[in-house]
Amino acid sequence: MDIIVRLPQASDLAPLTDLYNYYILNTTITFDITPYTLAERRERWWCHYSAKGRHRLLVAEQDKTVVGYATSSQFRAKAAYDTSVETSIYLNPDAQGQGIGTQLYQALFRSLANEDVHRAYAGITMPNSVSVALHQKYGFYSVGRQKEVGRKFGRYWDVEWFEKSL
Repeated sequence: MDIIVRLPQASDLAPLTDLYNYYILNTTITFDITPYTLAERRERWWCHYSAKGRHRLLVAEQDKTVVGYATSSQFRAKAAYDTSVETSIYLNPDAQGQGIGTQLYQALFRSLANEDVHRAYAGITMPNSVSVALHQKYGFYSVGRQKEVGRKFGRYWDVEWFEKSL
C-alpha cells in the first residue's frame, strides 16, 4: 500500500486531532493530559503551520486515510531561538513499523533544507527505543536527560533531548 506524504488539508484536522487524543489518553508520548476539541486544536496547534517557513506540518495518507503526521514547531518563544525547531512524529498505532515515520522525516527535513533553520530538537519520553532509533537514524544525538520532569498516569517520567544540525 502506497503512502502519500503531503501538505495538510482542512479535512485533516479531525483525524489528526483524534490521533493526537489517542496518544494523550493512552501513552506518555505527550504530556498533555486532557484531550482536545477540534476548536481547541485548530486554535492552539493547526494555525501555527504553513507550507513555507520553519514551522511545517506534513500528513501521511494511506488508502485515503490519514495515518500519521510530522511537524517542525517553534522550539522556544524567545526570538534568539527562531532558527531552532522542535520536531515530532505521530503515527496511527496500526501504521507503525511500516516505514511511514521514515517517509515523514525524509519529507520534513527535505522541506526545511532551504529554510533558515540551524538545529532541530526532539524531546522523547523515556523509555521509547523505537523513537530513539528513528531519531538517531536521522542524525539526532542525545544532549541530555531531564529526570522525572513530567507526571502522567500517577508516576514521573524522564525526557531525553536529542539534537540535529540542519
